Amino acid sequence: MTLGFTLVGIEVGWAFVRKTEPLLSIERLTKRYGDLVAVRDLSLEIAPGEIFAMLGPNGAGKTTLIGCVTGLIQHFDGTVRVAGYDVRRDYQVTRQVVGVVPQELNFDAFCSTRQILIYQGGYFGRRRACERADELLRIFGLSEKASANSRWLSGGMKRRLMICKALMHQPALLFLDEPTAGVDVELRDELWAYVRRLREEGVTVFLTTHYLEEAEQLADRIGILNQGRLILVDRRDRLLNRFGTRWLTVTCDRKLPKPLKDRLAPFQVTFPGPDCLRVRYRGARDPERVPVVEQVLAAVRDAGMQVRSLEGGRSSLEEIFRNIVKRDNHPDAGAVVEPEGGYVR
Repeated sequence: MTLGFTLVGIEVGWAFVRKTEPLLSIERLTKRYGDLVAVRDLSLEIAPGEIFAMLGPNGAGKTTLIGCVTGLIQHFDGTVRVAGYDVRRDYQVTRQVVGVVPQELNFDAFCSTRQILIYQGGYFGRRRACERADELLRIFGLSEKASANSRWLSGGMKRRLMICKALMHQPALLFLDEPTAGVDVELRDELWAYVRRLREEGVTVFLTTHYLEEAEQLADRIGILNQGRLILVDRRDRLLNRFGTRWLTVTCDRKLPKPLKDRLAPFQVTFPGPDCLRVRYRGARDPERVPVVEQVLAAVRDAGMQVRSLEGGRSSLEEIFRNIVKRDNHPDAGAVVEPEGGYVR
């Protein structure tokens, strides 16, 4: 099953989008539950057509943030605007612009799959709700289940149905809260492709996920939320280059001699085996990257040795995320990076 996608007409939420403003603007948002501060003084802007991934440990405040933006949470300090409209004062407009795929299943389990989508379209005054429902069922491979009671859908099918439901009114801003939780690898990859296609059609996507590969594959920018504070916002590539390291593993044709090890001492080098060395260096934008690799290989050649194999790699987003959160939780480990915010450049 391959997802195919075409927008059929622009209506409902798109009519309210102002192209001269950020689609989502959050200014000093704070949400308290008694003594607990779930979100603390958070500011962020998201540009139209961007895929933004918000990462954070459980309890960091991601779902609370989404609730404040989408109108599920009304009482908070600060200002949140969608397409230039205040989410509390102009809620009748902003709710037309926003679609939400929550973590929890929230459809009527006694309705058929198609009925659920038609009812959802009716909430937004969708003129062609039946047509739109059939289109989404086809795109997500649920046409054969259109008349089936939703209780009998598999877990993956229920996740697809949740996404269909959020897309019924063709929102300009789509929130995906753990969208691929519980789905198989094949469907996950297809959903990723569909998210990219949405972005190509101009839809802005706000993604929260615990699958960091998902953020690494999809996001233009990534934010890290910890204990209710936005501690970092940066482009995906800059984040990987700024905080990650690359490594090169060289396996030679015989045991490494001591003079070679001494020559490599200035570098960040380890020796996984008697005939093997591994060098770590800065990310792709580090001007020292090429000289380090060339110097290591030159040292091996000068020692009269032959290279049997080379293997390279870099820090994953998961490693970087863990290190940043750990540093934030333990300030003595180093300075915390201040958030940048602003549009994607």
